[in-house]
Amino acid sequence: MGKLLGVVALIVISVVLAVAVLAAAATGGATGTSLPSPSSGVGIDTEAGHGPALPPGWAALEQAAAATCPGLPWSVLAAIGTVESDSGRSTAPGVASGANSAGAEGPMQFEPATFAAYATVGPGGVVPPSPYDPVDAVATAAAMLCADGGASAVGLRGAVFAYNHDTAYVDTVLTLSLAFADDPTVDSAVVAALGFAAHQIGTPYLWGGNGQGGFDCSGLSRAAFAAAGVSLPRVAQEQFGAGPPAGGSSALPGDLLFFGSGVSGIDHVGIYVGAGLMIDAPHTGAFVRIEPAGWDSYVGATRPG
Repeated sequence: MGKLLGVVALIVISVVLAVAVLAAAATGGATGTSLPSPSSGVGIDTEAGHGPALPPGWAALEQAAAATCPGLPWSVLAAIGTVESDSGRSTAPGVASGANSAGAEGPMQFEPATFAAYATVGPGGVVPPSPYDPVDAVATAAAMLCADGGASAVGLRGAVFAYNHDTAYVDTVLTLSLAFADDPTVDSAVVAALGFAAHQIGTPYLWGGNGQGGFDCSGLSRAAFAAAGVSLPRVAQEQFGAGPPAGGSSALPGDLLFFGSGVSGIDHVGIYVGAGLMIDAPHTGAFVRIEPAGWDSYVGATRPG
């Protein structure tokens, strides 16, 4: 029964992610999502300062490509490019030239046969289309996702899965897509932390867990930010006290959201993703998951960096 419940929970997460990504695309994203008024005095706006995850011009490039397939979220293209090649900045084999060990080419990492099947010359791209040209690569990725149903909530997850046949990859792409939709200038350290956390979706909750067999809530947030080079204390109360506090009641992707009876009674922490959702390890018997962030016991938020 426990395994069955786990499968059901993952299906629910899949649906929540896909619907949230499409909803964010339809509303144009947000620059911050309102949460319940915190019971603490937080109100200092502090930025992480690691630099935007998307290179200059890439958001506009991806938005133009997504516009050729009405309903396809541009932020999904941004997330795929980030995961595949750090939006073309990776120096790994196959990004700027040649191929990687799996034969993939270019910043969106196409196998040659796949690129040939969907090859598209984007605005200002090269002719004939090249997988190494960012404009053509992103335009071709949009064409492939569109052909596989990526413009609808029903088809989006399957379209990303067709791009890379790995469920953790899909969860990561859809999670990062929410962050990019909420804030196109989202910090690279935030993306690294969210990417790590998204890769843990479906991992069992384990009291005191730091990743060996499972995570508890603060173990997940600590491990996620460690992957981004940011050190956090171990328990949720200490993470809240470490700050720095986020600005007002508007959450940004990567903010840590704290819940409990008050500033001295913190008993849970989640990582804000975007679109009113957070990723967390909720309680015994559950799994790392995406869920609504607006809990009644919200106390305040911090913005690690």
